[in-house]
Amino acid sequence: MKTLSFRAGQLLTLTALLASTVLLTGCQTTIGGQTLPSPDYLTDDVQFYPAGPEFRLTNQVEASRKQAADTQTLESSGN
Repeated sequence: MKTLSFRAGQLLTLTALLASTVLLTGCQTTIGGQTLPSPDYLTDDVQFYPAGPEFRLTNQVEASRKQAADTQTLESSGN
């Protein structure tokens, strides 16, 4: 009888250890370098960086166009 209760205690301890391990670690998987979902994924603040312009030299092109327009205006007013 003593052995039976000792085995039940071991089984209960093992079950509790396994259940606590599963509950505390969560069900995580890695996809594309991200660990999804983590235990606190609902409260995590997501950092979002919007995509920039496809053409990186937009400001330089606009400055060149403005300079060309200004030059043309000066040339036409000088004649």
